[in-house]
Amino acid sequence: MEELIAKAIDAREKAYTPYSHFKVGVCLKAKNGETFQGCNIENSSYPATNCAERTAIFKAVSEGITDFSCIVIVGGRENEKPDFCPPCGICRQVMAEFCDPETFQIILAKSEKEYKMYLLKELLPLSFVGDLL
Repeated sequence: MEELIAKAIDAREKAYTPYSHFKVGVCLKAKNGETFQGCNIENSSYPATNCAERTAIFKAVSEGITDFSCIVIVGGRENEKPDFCPPCGICRQVMAEFCDPETFQIILAKSEKEYKMYLLKELLPLSFVGDLL
């Protein structure tokens, strides 16, 4: 867990946040053991902004990886210590597309030693998934 959190902390340093100054980094772990880092990337046209979670998931999917076990999220204001930073609703929905809500873990971390773990089903109950179409 410490290694995944360290990678998320490292990814947070790469965040591009000239407008909100709220930096988020993640480390996504695939079931095959591969990891993918992501950071939030802002744009002056706010809807064009991309969250760290989606950055990592889209990187993995673009490499053919679609089966994930967990994601570590570290976020907070620039130049401040991270706080517990839950994923936004859009990111939760993207997770629901690729992750088993019964087993996929979402880890919110302040540091390598201080973190909380949730299952996707806890953070996104009654999600809209492809089986409904």
